Amino acid sequence: MSAIRFFHMADLHLDSPFKGLFGLPDNNLKKIRASTFEAFDKIIHRAIEERPDFLLIVGDIYDGENRSLQAQRRFQSAMETLFEHNIPVIVSYGNHDHLHGSWTRFALPSNVYELPADTSVVQLKIRGQQVNIYGFSYGQRHVKEAMIHHYPVAQDQHAIHIGMLHGSEASDLTHAVYAPFKKEQLLAKGYHYWALGHIHKRQLLHKEPPIVYPGNIQSRHRNEQGIKGFYDVTLSQTSANLTFVPTSAVVYNVVEVDCTNVMHANELLQKCEEAIAINRMEYGASVIDLHLNHIDDEAEALFEHATIDEWLETIREAEDGIEPMGWVQKLFIHKSTASSEPTAITESVISVMDQWDITEWKDILKDLYQHASGARFVEPLTEREIKHLKLEAQALLADEIQRV
Repeated sequence: MSAIRFFHMADLHLDSPFKGLFGLPDNNLKKIRASTFEAFDKIIHRAIEERPDFLLIVGDIYDGENRSLQAQRRFQSAMETLFEHNIPVIVSYGNHDHLHGSWTRFALPSNVYELPADTSVVQLKIRGQQVNIYGFSYGQRHVKEAMIHHYPVAQDQHAIHIGMLHGSEASDLTHAVYAPFKKEQLLAKGYHYWALGHIHKRQLLHKEPPIVYPGNIQSRHRNEQGIKGFYDVTLSQTSANLTFVPTSAVVYNVVEVDCTNVMHANELLQKCEEAIAINRMEYGASVIDLHLNHIDDEAEALFEHATIDEWLETIREAEDGIEPMGWVQKLFIHKSTASSEPTAITESVISVMDQWDITEWKDILKDLYQHASGARFVEPLTEREIKHLKLEAQALLADEIQRV
């Protein structure tokens, strides 16, 4: 039997509003606001060049249930282009763009197969090979039901079977749990590939057969670090080859700066500029969390007469006008190990914090996160944020102990 080739993508979130960005120059803000469209355009251009047999888009094409006119027009135009090149597209809609929303509808061309709310199958014949693609679209925003029960077990032994599912593992509490499933339930269906969506982090849950989250195609905030994209998949009944293809128009990244032996302001600025330049060469346009590491007592004096906000503004001014952009969104100061050496007391406190799970962290910080007026200024609580909180707590404890 011949192999087939398809692109697997999910969570396009076209026309995402990119909330929480403050102080950006207009050209940088425009670049970020257009980034989901730019990432999507990269996929369409590659599809025209590479001519895969079909595309799978597994939920959340649009960022909101109202499906903005601009996003729909861009998507419809792209589908028309793929129609002209005879490339089929199978799409499902997720919790963000569910079928019960209210929007001005655009007609899509006949190469686009839109999955309904009930689990159904799209059948394609590719160079004599039968391909069955199973999936559903969200009929409403909150699908708490385990929809995997509605997927049929593969029957035709000569066909290639692919499942599309926008949902999350029942045990994964890092995102809202929609259409929950267990990996064993997917494997029991006997499919050759599971194309997943909803989780924005790229993950391979199972290798043979592949159970795959491609992640989203463009980061939307600082908690979605690194390069985003989709998978180019070559699949047969006996083998699968997956190639990750980057699409990020703007990369959210952490940049580390070693401040060992820094004494003067110009030295610190030069080190920051060099680190951002290296990031620019490797990743292109970026939104950066800049971490100043190994700040000793002498370097700490640089922050006695200028606030962190003033340093942040100065670093931004140094980067203004340089392309591709390197926008520093946040600046973090980390004291050197020597000035925050762990003690029995700090290790005891950190040990207690290590035992807290994310639910306990949420309970401890609920007064902060439940404050309505400050909600838009506080980052969502993630594992990465918890790690930073623990490091900062250790440094604060060590500093207080040294003052005693």
